[in-house]
Amino acid sequence: NVASHIKALGATPILCSVIGNEDKGFFDLMERENLSAKGILQEERKTTVKTRIISENKHQLRVDEEDTFPIINESDFIKHSIDLMSNVHVVIFQDYNKGVLTKHVINSLVDFATKKQIPTLVDPKKENYWHYKGINLFKPNAKELIESNSEKEALSLENISKIVTKQRKQLNAKSFLLTLSEKGVFIQTQNQEEHYYPAYKRSIIDVSGAGDAVIATAALALAQKLDYHILAQLANLAGGLSCEKVGVNPINRENLLNEAIRLI
Repeated sequence: NVASHIKALGATPILCSVIGNEDKGFFDLMERENLSAKGILQEERKTTVKTRIISENKHQLRVDEEDTFPIINESDFIKHSIDLMSNVHVVIFQDYNKGVLTKHVINSLVDFATKKQIPTLVDPKKENYWHYKGINLFKPNAKELIESNSEKEALSLENISKIVTKQRKQLNAKSFLLTLSEKGVFIQTQNQEEHYYPAYKRSIIDVSGAGDAVIATAALALAQKLDYHILAQLANLAGGLSCEKVGVNPINRENLLNEAIRLI
């Protein structure tokens, strides 16, 4: 889904992941979507399959069939990914806790990207939350922020800055983009510049994949070296637009541009 957003916004994504040995269907899907599969490795594991149950245009349930144990050939995956990172402009770690992004994989790829001055972003999950040290942009949602906060205090617009500052410094992250669902986004940089951008009022149909639209848009903005506050506003708009249709749909570049011209 992230790759589809990136492609729709005019860039060329390269997916790096590990799937099962018997999964020809995944490569068929990649071919239909005109996406490169050169970053995909195979080993003995089940390819993750997500089944969404939708009723009356509302997402009711999701069933995941998967293996989540760590990948067997970490070194092969790291080498293969690094070979493909040589000519890229930005790297996204889309972490679903499925066993591909282990601590060793994360550290190796972040270190390589940092040395090559390739900007990095992560959409983290609980298990690896604190492994993304030195990332350029850290993008959790409110639930992930609360779960990782040692003080376990309820999140409010009044204490967001304090919690984000603490975590950003612990992670040594250059910026921190917190998504707040229907309340918008909060951005903070390493210079302690911060701003809250509320979500624009719109007809919400399905929130599935909104975070994917946010990080895809943020990644391209980061690759273009846009100001972090412009980045946050564009990502905020993209997340909202993605909620106006049922299911996961690529962002419409013209719609995003028109909204940005009108609202930013």
